[in-house]
Amino acid sequence: MTDTPPAPLDPYGLPKGEFAFPGPLRDRLVAAVLDGGKTTTTGLVAEYEREGEPLPSSGDRTAVVDSDDRYVAVIEVTDVRVAALAEVDLAHAMDEGEGYTTVARWRAGHEEYWHSDEMREELGDPSFTVNDTTALVLVRFRVVADLRPAR
Repeated sequence: MTDTPPAPLDPYGLPKGEFAFPGPLRDRLVAAVLDGGKTTTTGLVAEYEREGEPLPSSGDRTAVVDSDDRYVAVIEVTDVRVAALAEVDLAHAMDEGEGYTTVARWRAGHEEYWHSDEMREELGDPSFTVNDTTALVLVRFRVVADLRPAR
């Protein structure tokens, strides 16, 4: 038995939406979601398969959390497509809100993340790597509610 209180429940009963791992990268991504600069995200099909989760669908909503596990927004999926890594286009890369101006830079940044020790541990594969044919889930979304306290 622990004295730790349970995590607060999302007021809408929605699944938790997490961008990256807690820390500086998540903080930047969440800030970009909240300011409207981030309207796409990319996941590995392998992540969904490992976790036994269905791929997102248009209309799905999630409650986004920050690095402190606080609910900050509700997003709604507006489009989903599965594509090979080599098929990611500039519009998707730029709409990730991380300042990418070329697909090559987007790919380099994502490969660094996907090849990180944290991601390899998450996938249960210490030698996980991506290539041109790696299946990705490309998601476009919009913010439908800002859950931050009034400022």
